[in-house]
Amino acid sequence: MRGCLFLAILLTVNCISAATSEATYGSKGMVTSRSTLASEVGVQIMRDGGNAVDAAVATAFALAVTYPSAGNIGGGGFALIRFPDGRVFSQDHREIAPAAAYRDMYLDDDGNIVPGLSVKTHLASGVPGSVDGLLDMLQRYGELDRKKVLAPAIALARDGFVLNYYLAEHINKRREDMQSIPASIKKFSIDGKAMSEGGRWRQPDLAATLERIAELGRDGFYAGETADLIVAEMQRGNGLINHEDLASYHSVWRAPVHGSYRGYDVYSMGPPSSGGILIMQVLNMLEPYNLSELGWGSAALTHLVIEAERRAYADRAQFL
Repeated sequence: MRGCLFLAILLTVNCISAATSEATYGSKGMVTSRSTLASEVGVQIMRDGGNAVDAAVATAFALAVTYPSAGNIGGGGFALIRFPDGRVFSQDHREIAPAAAYRDMYLDDDGNIVPGLSVKTHLASGVPGSVDGLLDMLQRYGELDRKKVLAPAIALARDGFVLNYYLAEHINKRREDMQSIPASIKKFSIDGKAMSEGGRWRQPDLAATLERIAELGRDGFYAGETADLIVAEMQRGNGLINHEDLASYHSVWRAPVHGSYRGYDVYSMGPPSSGGILIMQVLNMLEPYNLSELGWGSAALTHLVIEAERRAYADRAQFL
């Protein structure tokens, strides 16, 4: 699973509801994520004295509970952080291949791709980076104690939360894919039954894992009981991740991609992400044109944007 965090370091938050439900305005800070519950965790962390890094880390851990396809502790992601003095940092906490991985591991003896091997088996798993990356950000740039920052996610996992229609349906759409995986059916159900709006979803195993992280930090995930559980599952399913892979994982701080568009500085994530370069390329191709003259939603504007994107994605496929 993949995740991205885009942060501005702001010390206080004051959210004001807009005239309609489609928008929210904040005068000093804002948290946005795929989950309202997770976003509320971030807002509360800032109200409790945390800065935006504290809020982002708390939100990310909460997302692993309240919207697992957007948040994770078993995958990885990127973070982009800008400070009030203009400094910008990016952090790469994407998954990496286990040491035992090799180039042709998803091919058969004739060099053909084995269907599903790279996406539906234990061999699809990379060494997870989210926990290391989030904890490193918190230690370097956060203000609050690790236990305080993880406490909301732990409570949501332990005590559960009420499912809305959209999350229940989002999970149920994948239920058929989980039929051969008893652990998934157990986790993504309520008393063995399909998710339903209004049901309370509790995740005690995830709560216990988060508690170990809160108590022990990095060693609560990359060593000890959690690491033993990961490695045992890898061995059971012919995966490659071992204790050494987990112990040796470390996120990397990198220089961000920096460009400009109509007088604005634009920062984004650089390699191994290709998104930042692609965004700058699209913007720079559009910059010579008067887009407002073409008219919002017009065929001419749509055509221009599509062609810029087509060329950028062609370069991405060739060079990135």
